[in-house]
Amino acid sequence: SVLGEGLLGYWKTGGGLLGVLWARLWGCNTIGAGSPATPKAEGVPGPLSTPPGPYSAPCPSPPDAAMAEGKIAGLYDLERTLGKGHFAVVKLARHVFTGQRVAVKVIDKSKLAGEAAGQLLQEVRCMKLVQHPNVVRLYEVIDTHSKLYLILELGDGGDMFDHIMRHEGGLAEGRAKHYFAQIVHAISYCHKLHVVHRDLKPENVVFFQEQGVVKLTDFGFSNRFQPGKMLTTSCGSLAYSAPEILLGDEYDAPAVDIWSLGVILYMLVCGQPPFQEANDSETLTMIMDCRYTVPPHVSAQCSDLISRMLQRDPRQRASLEQIEGHAWLQGVDPSPASRSLLPLTSHKRVSREEHEIIIQAMTCGHIADRDTIQE
Repeated sequence: SVLGEGLLGYWKTGGGLLGVLWARLWGCNTIGAGSPATPKAEGVPGPLSTPPGPYSAPCPSPPDAAMAEGKIAGLYDLERTLGKGHFAVVKLARHVFTGQRVAVKVIDKSKLAGEAAGQLLQEVRCMKLVQHPNVVRLYEVIDTHSKLYLILELGDGGDMFDHIMRHEGGLAEGRAKHYFAQIVHAISYCHKLHVVHRDLKPENVVFFQEQGVVKLTDFGFSNRFQPGKMLTTSCGSLAYSAPEILLGDEYDAPAVDIWSLGVILYMLVCGQPPFQEANDSETLTMIMDCRYTVPPHVSAQCSDLISRMLQRDPRQRASLEQIEGHAWLQGVDPSPASRSLLPLTSHKRVSREEHEIIIQAMTCGHIADRDTIQE
C-alpha cells in the first residue's frame, strides 16, 4: 500500500520518487535533481562512481541491471538516437508510467579520462543546482557500473541556431528581444548562484514551443565561481568566446558569459556571427581587435546594447543588471515560462499530505531514515 501511495505521489509531483525506489530494487544509483550540489574547485575532477548526496547504493557488476531490453532501470523506454558525441549518445525516451518523453544522455564511463570525468560530474552538479524556467531541467541521474544516464527535459522546437539560419538577415527585433530577454534572465539566475555557463551560443538554446519559451542547455563547461576570484580553464567555442579566454589569461567568470550574450544578440538581429572569417586565424584576429560591423537595419538602441557587451576590456562590459535595465529590453516579459505548469522539484511545492506520502515511501524503501531525508 505504501508503494501504491508512492506511485500516487510520483504522478502528482512529476518527480523521481519511483525512479529512486525502482533503482534501489534494480541495484543502481539514482540522483534526483533536488540532491545537494557540492561545489568543485576549478579543474579538479571527481569520481563518477560516487555521486554526491547521501543516497548512493553500490552498483552491480555485469550484467548492467539498469539497461535491459531498451529500458533504463525499468523506467524509460529508449527510442531513436538524437545525437552522438565522443563519449555520449543522446536518445529520445519515454517514461513507462506517465508516457512523458524525455532526452536521455547516455555516457559510457569507460571512455572518460580523469579530466573528462571531472567535467561531467561538474555538469551534473551545476544542472542540479540551477532550477529555472528558462533552463533545461535535469530530472534525475541514474548511475550504473558502466553507464551514466542523465534524464533531461525534451525540447520540441529545435535549437536557436537553426532558427536563426532560417531567417536571412536576422529576426525582427520584437521577436529577437523576446528570446534574448529570457536568455539574460536565465544567465542572471545562474550567476546569482555563482554558476558560470562558459559555452553560451545559439546551438545551446532550445525552443519549447508548447510552453512558448526558450531554455539554456549543455552545461558541459559550466562551473562554480567565487565573486572576485579569477578562473583559468580555457573552454567554449571560438566564435563565441571572449578574448581573455582565447588568450589563455585568467578571467572574471561573469564577464565571459556577457561577451557571449553580445554575440548571441548580434546573431539574432543580423543572422550571422559578428566575428566570422574564412579561417580561424582571421576570426581570432577580429575577436582580439573587437572588429565587427552592425548592418543599418538594426536599431540604434539594439546596436548600443550589443556594443556594451562586446567590449575588449572585460571591466568595461555591461553588467547583467545594466543589460536587463537597458532601454531596448524595456516592456518585455523576461520570464513567460514562470506562468507555465512546470514539474514540481522541491518539497516546498507539494502539499503536506503529498510530502508525507513521499517520506513514507522513501523510508520504507530504505533510501534513508526520515531525519536524513528531511534534512
